[in-house]
Amino acid sequence: QVQVVESGGGLVQPGGSLRLSCEASGTIFRITAMGWYRQAPGKERELIARIREGGHSNYADSVKGRFTVSRDNAKNTVYLQMNSLKPEDTAAYYCNADIIPRGAMMVEDYWGQGTQVTVSS
Repeated sequence: QVQVVESGGGLVQPGGSLRLSCEASGTIFRITAMGWYRQAPGKERELIARIREGGHSNYADSVKGRFTVSRDNAKNTVYLQMNSLKPEDTAAYYCNADIIPRGAMMVEDYWGQGTQVTVSS
């Protein structure tokens, strides 16, 4: 069984910073990519940042220059450093991981439960 858990959300003021963490655990053989999505009420889930095991990363235009995704492969953990936060960044943030479980032959998609980020004065 594989589990993905996010942490680090909270309430911050505009211009502030927050760091989210996501750890994958269980019978994991390999994680090929991990990333972050967010979803605000009434809106579709959107990709924010994603990083592959080789280090390649990509970002949504709305967060480029403000957010940074990083990964610790040894810990099966991905981080999202969020700086210069804006009210429009308010959303539930979800961790996503492409994982090959032990004994499996193909990549499977796993999601965390989400962590709320609220940017308000």
